[in-house]
Amino acid sequence: MKEVTFIRRNIEKWKEVEKMVGQAITLSPDRLADVYTDLTADLAFAQTHFPLSRITIYLNKLSSALHHKIYRSKREKWTRILTYWTQEIPQVMHSARRELLASFIIFAVSVFIGVISAVGDPDYVRQIMGNAYVDMTLNNIANGEPMAVYNSSSEIPMFLQITLNNILVSFNCFIMGLFTGFGTGYVLLHNGIMLGAFQTFFYQHDLLRESMLTIWLHGTLEIWVLIVAGAAGLALGNGWLFPGTYSRLESFKRGAKKGLKIVIGTIPIFIMAGFIEGFITRHTDLPDMLRLGLILISLAFILFYYIYLPNKKQYGNAKA
Repeated sequence: MKEVTFIRRNIEKWKEVEKMVGQAITLSPDRLADVYTDLTADLAFAQTHFPLSRITIYLNKLSSALHHKIYRSKREKWTRILTYWTQEIPQVMHSARRELLASFIIFAVSVFIGVISAVGDPDYVRQIMGNAYVDMTLNNIANGEPMAVYNSSSEIPMFLQITLNNILVSFNCFIMGLFTGFGTGYVLLHNGIMLGAFQTFFYQHDLLRESMLTIWLHGTLEIWVLIVAGAAGLALGNGWLFPGTYSRLESFKRGAKKGLKIVIGTIPIFIMAGFIEGFITRHTDLPDMLRLGLILISLAFILFYYIYLPNKKQYGNAKA
């Protein structure tokens, strides 16, 4: 599309947005969010096709003004807590879809590296997990309780410890974005290799099926939100590494806000994963179909909340 055609098709809409900036306090947050999403899509198109054009600068300033009105001047309501997870997180996840895909690929490749390394060197898992943990697991296998580590302490302390640790890991993954994608990538690499090597360890002891039904009971949520935290870290790193039409400082601020919103959004999911690990995973005598059913429910939730819902809200708003 030529620049003049792009402007002609959208100029009236942009004029309406200018009016809305001045009337923001009287408009609903949902309406402003819809308009802002549409406007940033136009800005992204302009940055891609007309990076040095005056229209790109104009849309940049208009988007900044509307963003300020939405997040600085609007009156906060108690429903903000609800809309944060039902509206804002899906919207920001759609805008971070490239970072999410990159994080997933890095983690998947890391798991593959862990598998190949453990297959090639039987002692590799000791380098990754530590001798104490491997020896404890071998003793549990010898005693006929390979997953006994999950009932080694009482429910509530285990739930709290696991949840806090997972949240700290996710924030570390985000903060490492300050070192560009390499910092966040390192965290994803380390955790992915651990997972791949550990699963291979159980495969080598003919316990792959049992380990997957146990580990992925909580790990489906836990591993996925680590990948989401990786997307937050990549958003932070890309913010100052690729400023585009913004100043580097402004781009960094935007990347930091985007990443922080994403990583805060993972906290309830980590709590859910910690609850499952602390109170349910320990019961390895549960029927396999029940455990598989919980894994599939967790997977369905992930696909709905992080894939389907962000796209539905984005393209649904575009049609409205």
